[in-house]
Amino acid sequence: MEQLPRTQKDARWAFNVYLILGALFICSLVVSNLIFQKFFYWDFLGYHFEISVGILPYPVTFLITDLISEIYGKKRANQVVTAGVFASFFSLLIVYVSDVVPATAWSPIDNTLFSKVFGATAIAVLASMLAYLFAQYLDIQLFHFWKKLTKGKHLWLRNNFSTFLSQFVDTFTVLLLLCSFGKIDWALFGGLLLSGFLFKVLVAVCDTPFLYAGVHAFRRRFGLAQGEELTVAFQSQQEK
Repeated sequence: MEQLPRTQKDARWAFNVYLILGALFICSLVVSNLIFQKFFYWDFLGYHFEISVGILPYPVTFLITDLISEIYGKKRANQVVTAGVFASFFSLLIVYVSDVVPATAWSPIDNTLFSKVFGATAIAVLASMLAYLFAQYLDIQLFHFWKKLTKGKHLWLRNNFSTFLSQFVDTFTVLLLLCSFGKIDWALFGGLLLSGFLFKVLVAVCDTPFLYAGVHAFRRRFGLAQGEELTVAFQSQQEK
């Protein structure tokens, strides 16, 4: 069930928040593709994680799409995902052009160093986008499947179960492609898959309270019933 904002002020507020969430989503996605070549370790409860720093902003994208899915509906969530894909490929074009143009003799970053840091970005974005497209759309589909099945109840269930499966698909696919392209040694595949997936599961569990807080704030602000979604119009339509 969808509900229109009650006043013009509510409509503008809902639209602006949607834009902010979309901007945070796109920023997190693009940055994760640019910084992925640095790997870090983290010892937690006796387990030794070895994962790319690109994974740090990535779970934020799933939290945002779950929030948009819950409040604004499937169509708006898919819209943000599609915008993120275009932004990622555009950032790839910018990096490629920057890599091609020659550095000056006095440039603090020379051609070799720039290529070493960003040279694998094309492969990373390609691998990430293939995995990301499938995982994010799968996450949204599963989220709304559980929402319909539970009649809008048990937010924690659809948040975590949709994220767990989609994150595994994403981690498996991107590592498979990076290993196939020779960017990561096959010997590291199993360890990176386990570390990446467990880290994402841990983050997904930890972000559940934030999702509840966000959903509660929206429901209170707009008087939404459980499972009810908010219809948001474009600014030009609101001002008519």
